[in-house]
Amino acid sequence: MRFARPVLFLLAALTLTAGPAAAQFKFNPDAGGFGGLLGDGPLGDAEDTSNLVKLSARFAPAADGKPAMVEVTANIKSGYHIYSITQPDGGPQRTTLTLDESSGAELAGDWVPDPAPKTHIDTEVWIDLPIEEHFGQVTWRAPIELPAGVDPATLSVTGSADMQACTEVACHNVEDAAFTAELVEPGEIPYASAEGPQPTQPLTPGDSPLTGTAEPAPPAPVTLSGLVPILGAAFLGGLILNLMPCVLPVIGLKVLSFAEQAGHQRGKVLAMNLAYTAGLLSVFMLLAALAAFAGYGWGELYTITEFKVAMIALVFVMGLSFLGVWEIPLPGFAGGRGANQLQQKEGYAGAFYKGVFTTILATPCSGPFLGSAIGFTLTQPAWVTFLIFGAIGFGMASPYLLIGVFPSLVKTLPKPGAWMETFKQLMGFVLMATVVYLISTVATDYYLPVLTMLVAIGFACWWIGVTPITATTGKRMTAWVGGVGSAAVIGWLAFGLLGPSEHGLPWKPYTETALASAQTRGKPVLVDFTADWCLTCKLNLKRAINTDRVKEVVEANGVTPLLADWTDKNDEIKAAIESLGSRSIPLLAIYAPGKPEPIVLRDLISEDELLEALAEAGAVEANGAATVMPEIEIGEATTATMR
Repeated sequence: MRFARPVLFLLAALTLTAGPAAAQFKFNPDAGGFGGLLGDGPLGDAEDTSNLVKLSARFAPAADGKPAMVEVTANIKSGYHIYSITQPDGGPQRTTLTLDESSGAELAGDWVPDPAPKTHIDTEVWIDLPIEEHFGQVTWRAPIELPAGVDPATLSVTGSADMQACTEVACHNVEDAAFTAELVEPGEIPYASAEGPQPTQPLTPGDSPLTGTAEPAPPAPVTLSGLVPILGAAFLGGLILNLMPCVLPVIGLKVLSFAEQAGHQRGKVLAMNLAYTAGLLSVFMLLAALAAFAGYGWGELYTITEFKVAMIALVFVMGLSFLGVWEIPLPGFAGGRGANQLQQKEGYAGAFYKGVFTTILATPCSGPFLGSAIGFTLTQPAWVTFLIFGAIGFGMASPYLLIGVFPSLVKTLPKPGAWMETFKQLMGFVLMATVVYLISTVATDYYLPVLTMLVAIGFACWWIGVTPITATTGKRMTAWVGGVGSAAVIGWLAFGLLGPSEHGLPWKPYTETALASAQTRGKPVLVDFTADWCLTCKLNLKRAINTDRVKEVVEANGVTPLLADWTDKNDEIKAAIESLGSRSIPLLAIYAPGKPEPIVLRDLISEDELLEALAEAGAVEANGAATVMPEIEIGEATTATMR
């Protein structure tokens, strides 16, 4: 056919190249038809961020011994939230407020929010990090200094704000949002002080990020005229999903299967691609169920650390199979060691599992129309959600269904042969690149256990791979049980010993100034000299330092924990290590109040050793657990009292 070559060119492009994923597109329910589908991106106008957060401001001169005050109020668009000015580092973008120097007013204290931000602890993306959010409206107040001898009425107090306005599916940067403060009577703005810890509120189930109110907005009525363009967008979004880099490795699998299918009749080819479509749609239906009944968004599975680790392991073993280390025991996964095995028929099971795997790999990516269609499901009944996810699935499967109906489209591919072995190995390297990308999506605290797990999995695959298929059943079973068992045990130990602790101390970065400042409080100070490249340091942190008992002692006795991170060259930390009579880490120093010399613990330590050292520095356990007390003389012998 005349259009065979363009289709084949598209397949080659999908296999060998892929552009960056398109920005998340957003649905605008106020724009009819397809006009509401073209959010940010090359096909539509960018979101007007000036409408997301409206700012107003006031300032009041000093009165009754109270300083002059300024307040800035943000009215946040329904469905959006912003992050607090005290949002901890390492998470989403905090809000910042700045007064212009030209206004003549200077801040004389910190901004205080009213109401306090809603706070919850993140367990997936920013692990154990408090996330502080404002919904609806928030006002910040701060004391200011006005120029002496100048009439406040002649001043123009101006400033700007930077923040991030987010829904559950997208975020927008609101930058340099300007405000001009209106002069009000002295004392009209309540005095606010930021001294001491600022209050926060827990994020309750009634708080809806979709509306910013106590109850979610009622679902919009579903009409045929409104649903048809959404289904069309979902279909196009699924089709374009084949162009996303997430799907690139599996496109290579399909090219190999197309080459094998070229010699078959139309019915056989169609049946194969129908099996592939069934696997693909089965995952989309599962995603629809999660979206409709559990509130999961597109790609939200990739916010679950356990799921990401499982995907890393799965893609890694597939990459090893493509590179010939071992052979996946599923038909059609190109795991054989030679071209002859690659020419074996794909099988319906192999086609089905390829569809499953393709969809799972695709979920981190988004693109034109996809975000719009999925965003529409947020306020729709379950049956609409299933229709939209089904349309996405059929859109993604449509090229393969087309080839199933017109198998002559693949006849111009080279005949099955040695080129398939080379192509398979090339795809193996693509899969390994995917592994690198997936590792980058997990928290850095998981890097070491994940890499350790991959070494164990690689050993297991090698053991299975070197056992010939002609070996006895006992030998092959030994390889499988031994390989899988060793990988499971090593992986479990890696995450147990090297993974992040659930009870981490409230560490602060170490500097000489920070140490001196902490010592002025009259409380013990704990300094942990560590580095990412120090395995023993990681073990100490997991087994002996970041534990329940140590955390209780630290909090109960006001101990200040400082982390001296020597991962990169740092002359200040090096000098501190040498001043403690050491040239290596791990090293812990515990500074007791009023004592010039710290208590020093070196190398591998235990929890009890650390607790004893803390007790010596004055930080004792309050729950009656065993702690060594000073020795008491009894006659000519000495003993140690335990409590």
